[in-house]
Amino acid sequence: MSLTVIYPSLSQQEEHPRLDRILDQALAGREIRLIRRAEDLSQLQGERLLFALPLDEAGQNLEYYRMLSRLRREPGLLEGCTGGLVVDGPGELYTKSTAAELALAMNRAGCALLGRPLVEATGSLVNFRIQAKNLGTDLAGAYEAAVAETAQRLEHEVFARHVRPNLLVLHASSHHTSNTMALWSALRSRLGESWDITEIGLRNGTLSDCAGCPYTMCLHFGERGGCFYGGVMQEEVYPAVRSADALLLLCPNYNDALSANLTACINRLTALFRQTRFYHKAVFALVVSGYSGCDTVARQVISALNMNKSFYLPPRFALMATANDPGEAMAAPDMSSQLDAFADNMRRTLVLQ
Repeated sequence: MSLTVIYPSLSQQEEHPRLDRILDQALAGREIRLIRRAEDLSQLQGERLLFALPLDEAGQNLEYYRMLSRLRREPGLLEGCTGGLVVDGPGELYTKSTAAELALAMNRAGCALLGRPLVEATGSLVNFRIQAKNLGTDLAGAYEAAVAETAQRLEHEVFARHVRPNLLVLHASSHHTSNTMALWSALRSRLGESWDITEIGLRNGTLSDCAGCPYTMCLHFGERGGCFYGGVMQEEVYPAVRSADALLLLCPNYNDALSANLTACINRLTALFRQTRFYHKAVFALVVSGYSGCDTVARQVISALNMNKSFYLPPRFALMATANDPGEAMAAPDMSSQLDAFADNMRRTLVLQ
């Protein structure tokens, strides 16, 4: 299978020889279609995309912004595509935040993302220190190996569908007042009977946050299927995640962030992640903001669960709504059609027809 490499040009005064070299070496021998300009983002439906983004000293790329504008304005631009990302910057800032911004835009334009899709290269490449040690190479060698591995997965990985998918729903909300829970109730009725659904509530007092155990301790407990702190994570969430084909997070916006208990849950997944990767488990989200900021929370889910914890990101993974008073989300004029489309998307992603 060929790859399409989307590589927005920096200005002639700011070429990017490091990324040029890495791409040449990591993609050697592959059939490549190269796109450098926003106006050439066309007829990409169904392709495997590697978006290679060089940043300048300010963390910017003007041609990328033109591409970003098209992704945000044209919701079917990347329909049926699967993507991976390389973001390379000359400093230590902006690479990851730009990657999350780009990932959300690609996803809303119809593109799925591999689990752990991002190869991030800071100016010093110090973020490759552990990989370089494990591979017995230098930092640049680890960078090249990461791009080659991502390209290999892009070419060959296919997300599996199931006759009866197992869906795990995680929330920390009240059933009586929550707009997010109201959306979930309406979505569940649309999914039908061909699912095994497990719902776990993570209310106050049921969950301790990760305290950052040493790596070896975390690995020790993870290999045994547990965590030093035990509790609902070890007893309920870990077994449910192992069995799940997909995870659905119910995400009300708390101060432009995920709720504390959902954040703690994601942090505590690290022990399980030490034991296994989640490439073949999908993540979805229902995101509700009282006033604004749904995209901020959606990017956090992408960063934490897709880029970090390796969950597969289906196209249009999040349904986002603005609602404050109880019942306001369901009363939105187009909410019924949005829920219908979201349920159909989940079925297309997971259910074997």
